[in-house]
Amino acid sequence: MRGLTSVDVCSGAGGLALGLEQAGFEPRLLLDEDTDACRTLRANRPQWNVLQDDLLDFDPSEHPESYDVDLLSAGLPRVKSNATAARADSRDEERLLKAAVYLTHAVRPRALLVENVPTLAHSERFRDFRDFARAELEHLGYEFSWFVLNAADFGVPQDRKQGVLVAIKKQWFSSFQPPTPTQTHHLSVGMALGPSMRSRGWRDADRWATQASTVAPTLVGGSKNRGGADLGPAGAKRRWENLGVNAHSLANEIPGPDFVWAPEQGRVGMVRLTVDQTAIVQGFPDDWKITGMKTARYRQIGHASPPPVGEALGRAIARALRS
Repeated sequence: MRGLTSVDVCSGAGGLALGLEQAGFEPRLLLDEDTDACRTLRANRPQWNVLQDDLLDFDPSEHPESYDVDLLSAGLPRVKSNATAARADSRDEERLLKAAVYLTHAVRPRALLVENVPTLAHSERFRDFRDFARAELEHLGYEFSWFVLNAADFGVPQDRKQGVLVAIKKQWFSSFQPPTPTQTHHLSVGMALGPSMRSRGWRDADRWATQASTVAPTLVGGSKNRGGADLGPAGAKRRWENLGVNAHSLANEIPGPDFVWAPEQGRVGMVRLTVDQTAIVQGFPDDWKITGMKTARYRQIGHASPPPVGEALGRAIARALRS
């Protein structure tokens, strides 16, 4: 059975590309405009063809390896909420959504995968984009499906809903079915992070892990123009505090044997996560190294698509293309 090929744009830290690799897709080209993200991709997969460029400026005619592939995938920067939709960076992110669809005109993949916020699939706010995508993709001979997945259903210890567009050429589309959950019981934050919390001899690690018995809230990477390395907006921080985690900053190291976990004392008594631990919460394997300074590393992780979800989507698309 022949291998499947892909082009991945807005690749970031490589979460979607890694998941697709695990599903059997070999990337011919990965594109991202961020220097740290490109370094991350090259550090983990030196054999991958990584191009640093903005999707809005990308000219596939200069990269013939991007033609005649099975899949064009795009884990695009998450568009903002209604409250921030007027900001310039939010408008740029919506332009990237359209650019990914336009790119199908040149690349002509057998399938297209776009992942973003859950409201992309059904919200009235994105009706114009869905109408635009429908017109473009039907014209090119694709049929398509919009749906929402939750990363927690695929073994990721995080309540992270993702809006997904899958478009496949008509002759294969009838064989496509959205992926079904691989987990009957969600992996809790305590179960996921327990081994790392114990790794330096923290005596309260088991007690913390036992009470951190639910999935985490959605990780938010933040904008390059604002903010530092914290675990998200106020509502997410409150949910982290219910798990005994101080979400207002990230730690440089895992707690040692002398750290006393006393959440009743407020933030000062709560444990903080390291950047590497947030990568575990996002579903990255332990051997995937994120490059850059602390804030840049966390931003890559927070914006990434969880690899287990990418793998599930890749397997579903692969089954259809091989039918």
